[in-house]
Amino acid sequence: VRAKLAARVESKVSGRIAQLLAAPSQSVKKGDTLIVIDAAEIQAKLDQANAVLAQAQKDFDRLKPLLDSNAISKQDFDAADAKLRVAKSSVAEAETMLGYTKITAAFDGIITRKIADVGDFAMPGKPLLEMESPAALRFEADVPEALIDHIKPNAALPVKLNTLAASITATVAEIAPVADPGSRTFLVKLDLPKTDGVRTGQFGRVRVPVGESKTPLVPASAVTVNGQMEFITVIAEARAHLRIVKTGRRDDGNVEIISGLSAGEQIVIEGSAKDGQRVEVKS
Repeated sequence: VRAKLAARVESKVSGRIAQLLAAPSQSVKKGDTLIVIDAAEIQAKLDQANAVLAQAQKDFDRLKPLLDSNAISKQDFDAADAKLRVAKSSVAEAETMLGYTKITAAFDGIITRKIADVGDFAMPGKPLLEMESPAALRFEADVPEALIDHIKPNAALPVKLNTLAASITATVAEIAPVADPGSRTFLVKLDLPKTDGVRTGQFGRVRVPVGESKTPLVPASAVTVNGQMEFITVIAEARAHLRIVKTGRRDDGNVEIISGLSAGEQIVIEGSAKDGQRVEVKS
């Protein structure tokens, strides 16, 4: 089980981590500040860019009336204008870099892992935190090549997780177009419905139908075991009759009866009855 929306939080600028405001298991909202990078160097560059801009603006304002009176050449004025535009661009760049010193959450989610701490050096490409959104989960399965043709987009397939008693129905969202050359399996992603008790990292299995067959399915409570033999109590002519059966798959509290029972026969599913005992059938 994985989250559909997950991210590794990194820094766009290099610097020491001054504040780390997030911790594992903490819920965050989009836009919340997660990490603050020491901005002393970038702030100094911004101050320098503002000083250059102020001087360039003064030069431009001084030369503008001189151009109107033809006291200077158009070339001198164009140079001052270009210098002003470069200064404005430098300020905008420094302000943008300063904004990168505050790393915020890109979406609503939960912090799953803290990789760095206060005092560590952050740089582009170095993960600092990991977060994910628990609102939407998906199930990822490596499906053997022999079964991949039986899976279609948007198909509903049962997924059985080890932590849940019953299967849940998931929808096929993505099917890898190529197989992994090592395992010869295809990665299939299925969207899971919102279900209590389902978390990322849990293990499960998806059932892929390859054919259909009609066999009786009975509650597990209807099958009794004596040694290596399995029995079902069948009701015929208001009497109980023990019958040896062979069982197959078990799922969600039910058992498949491969042989020994026909569809439509009445059986005892609760309580016990001796062979030949007269029983009362309740409708």
